[in-house]
Amino acid sequence: MDFPTIYTNFWDAVIAVPVVMILTQLLKVFFKISKKYVPVVALALGLIFAIFISHHHSLKAGIFMGWFYGYAAIGNYAALKNTILVFRKNA
Repeated sequence: MDFPTIYTNFWDAVIAVPVVMILTQLLKVFFKISKKYVPVVALALGLIFAIFISHHHSLKAGIFMGWFYGYAAIGNYAALKNTILVFRKNA
């Protein structure tokens, strides 16, 4: 099995993940998406962004990096939310 060569750079993490986070939150607000579906939306946006924009040259690379974008956005949102909740509780 031949694995694809995936070129990851600084901009993938600095641009793609925040874009997925922001778009997910905008969709959540404007379309009243249920909380249980928000991670699925983030994952779908990550896949779309990676497959069609950042890694359009390789479907395998796009799927791999799309999972990274989606799950990184989910994890960053959860960490930020928990940090804010703990800070409010202790302040």
